[in-house]
Amino acid sequence: MEIFKNIGKIPFEGSQSKNPLAFRYYDAEKLVLGKPMKEQLNFAMAWWHNLCATGTDMFGPGTADKSFGATIGTMEHAKAKVDAGFEFMSKLGIEYFCFHDVDLIPEAADINETNSRLDEISDYILEKMKATGIKCLWGTANMFSNPRFMNGAGSSNSADVFCFAAAQIKKALDLTVKFGGEGYVFWGGREGYETLLNTDVKFEQENIARLMHLAVDYGRSIGFKGDFFIEPKPKEPMKHQYDFDAATAIGFLRQYGLDKDFKMNIEANHATLAGHTFQHDLRISAINGMLGSVDANTGDAQLGWDTDEFPYSVYDTTMAMYEILKAGGLKHGGLNFDAKNRRPSYTYEDMFEGFILGMDTFALGLIKAAALIEDGRLDEFVKDRYSSYTTGIGAKIRSGETTLVELAAKAAELKTPALPGSGRQERLESIVNQVLFNGAN
Repeated sequence: MEIFKNIGKIPFEGSQSKNPLAFRYYDAEKLVLGKPMKEQLNFAMAWWHNLCATGTDMFGPGTADKSFGATIGTMEHAKAKVDAGFEFMSKLGIEYFCFHDVDLIPEAADINETNSRLDEISDYILEKMKATGIKCLWGTANMFSNPRFMNGAGSSNSADVFCFAAAQIKKALDLTVKFGGEGYVFWGGREGYETLLNTDVKFEQENIARLMHLAVDYGRSIGFKGDFFIEPKPKEPMKHQYDFDAATAIGFLRQYGLDKDFKMNIEANHATLAGHTFQHDLRISAINGMLGSVDANTGDAQLGWDTDEFPYSVYDTTMAMYEILKAGGLKHGGLNFDAKNRRPSYTYEDMFEGFILGMDTFALGLIKAAALIEDGRLDEFVKDRYSSYTTGIGAKIRSGETTLVELAAKAAELKTPALPGSGRQERLESIVNQVLFNGAN
């Protein structure tokens, strides 16, 4: 049964189209730097926002009907979400989905019943996957919504809660392998603390690492060959979260010997909440060999929380895709739309238009990022800016063939150094604008 009636397969109509249900820039088979757009971008649908979120906020109930013709809280509704999700992805040409365990089914009071429901729904999802060719990008376990996780999962002060977290991870890994998922994500939604007065930080971080090691061992034992991901976030819901940003999470992984199996799943809105730009966390992940996947959304600069809006800034997506392309792409990852419609945008058409906006914005960002790379002026400037390290004392510094004594002698010889060459920030920003708006009248 068709759920999204009167909405057909979304076509590509080009930049001049005024059809709200058409792509203007996302042309799936268009080659960009030698690869089709769909392979450069690997778009994914987030099960939780798109099929579950109704627009509920702290001031009122939801506005969007996500029942899809079934009674919410039943297995019939779980199957209706599957039907809706695969129809939605097929009409948009999205080839991947991401999920939390309890997005898929209503959680039962008994974990054994929950797992039985997950077995049932995963069989149904697998049928849809085989029929459509749609794949799983990554899976994860929701270890933040249930009240038992009020103090975190791995970081919980309760050993019983730790056991439940381990059980959920085990089952979510089973499902991820069953679906052929390319990654598995840890988002420490409550892995942090509110006050140091009641917290043993070292104890909690050691337990989080222990839980991750157990997950890696189990995942590899059942044939999971993909990447494990950490998704950094600085705050909300906890005041101080242990995975504050990419640099913090990478340091944690290295400290506890997890860096060979884990990479970063960078979310745009989380990076900005940490006081960084989206491209900053992408760059930090890339230079450490840990850029894995991306949750594609944006926040509101005037609001201090995670608003999960669909990306609309071509400047931001251009600079993000510039980092991703320069890093060689996302091996086991993609662009998962961890984004939701605004509360007043509550219709089925709004669901589609949100994804069209996000997909077009990243597609245009991809085109412009490729143009920046082909233009070459940014790379050329950066290379020249550090050219003093290619010869003489600079080359000896880089090769490790000098000493502090020799460097001090060089400084004495110079007496005073010339100022470093100009950073030319304004010129470089002008180049970006020229590439972004080339052809504008």
